[in-house]
Amino acid sequence: MKNVLIKNANVILPNEKNQGVSILVENKTITKISLENEQFDVEEIFDLADTTLYAGFIDIHIHGAFGVDMMTAKANDLRKMAKFLAEKGTTAWLPTFVPASDENYRKSINAIEELIKTQDEQPIAQAMGVHYEGVFANEKMCGALRPQFFKTFKNGNEIETLPKLQSAIHLTTLAPEVENGIELIRELTKQDWIVSIGHTKAGVETLKQAKEAGAKHLTHFFNAMTGLHHREIGVVGWGLANGDVTFDIIADGVHVHPQVLQTACRAKMPENVLLISDAVAPTGLGDGDYEIWGEKVSVLHGKTQNERGSIAGSVITMLDAVKMMLSLGFSETEVSRMASANPARLLGIEKDYGSIEIGKRADLVALDEKGNVKLVLVAGDVAFIDI
Repeated sequence: MKNVLIKNANVILPNEKNQGVSILVENKTITKISLENEQFDVEEIFDLADTTLYAGFIDIHIHGAFGVDMMTAKANDLRKMAKFLAEKGTTAWLPTFVPASDENYRKSINAIEELIKTQDEQPIAQAMGVHYEGVFANEKMCGALRPQFFKTFKNGNEIETLPKLQSAIHLTTLAPEVENGIELIRELTKQDWIVSIGHTKAGVETLKQAKEAGAKHLTHFFNAMTGLHHREIGVVGWGLANGDVTFDIIADGVHVHPQVLQTACRAKMPENVLLISDAVAPTGLGDGDYEIWGEKVSVLHGKTQNERGSIAGSVITMLDAVKMMLSLGFSETEVSRMASANPARLLGIEKDYGSIEIGKRADLVALDEKGNVKLVLVAGDVAFIDI
């Protein structure tokens, strides 16, 4: 493990941007942040003049990229995908499942488990756990998900059938109005799952009970949930009205119109918003027709569409989401919160991840003034360099 010095950087710290900063990295960790041009005995120096240094991006909702689909990938495929993500500035991620058979889940969990056992030896985006999206969802709000694989909580033991990782983060997106949904949330919370509300038509009273039971986050805000009407608050209105509820949002300009994206994130305030990609396997491959989740998905001009006419995920990276939010007038500090600090907080890993502070992992991404990636470090090791 090399000791590394970064110098002359414009650095996005938790609450401010400072220029001409030096950062010392020792044994994977940030050990010093200096506003002076100090000299250190190190093995490698990176001069980041004319770049802006962010904490590495954290994507909590991603189904695939670079030709890799989470539902069919083996461990080597996931490593390839994690390398691609790191090159685009994502340094931690939550592999995300769509509803499938328990057998399919087991194979995918085994692949993630194998990846986790070896990933810290390589400068690739680190898988932090798993996100089960839509296992317990409302069929009327299925979006691109396959309702034939939806589960209920009728018997009370359905959680036990979900394959789990040995020691990692487990997050799930569910609709609280499913049968025994509030009890389901209580039980998941008791078992240390992070519960997010999505693919839902839940009413205000059900949403209130869900929050009290432990679900205080909303998945891909606006999408696959009831909208805001001036006489009907909907899930969207409830999310905006409750200050202790956070949401994530797909900042691709397709899932949510840019002006609506800007308005909602300003109304909620950036400290309560997370950026996600919701990316699928064609991400990074360009336009064309692809086979995903057992059906044909077309990608044209950056928009996906399945055979049922639904949007089927995005083809952006977290870097694209960051660029979108910057173009909408959010400050670099605000965008860093949405792309890094807030996801770390939701996952409960903010002690080590999500911001540039002494004592935290050296997961860092440097962008030039056009938003091009110039350097990515994962735990202090170079994942990508173009300087």
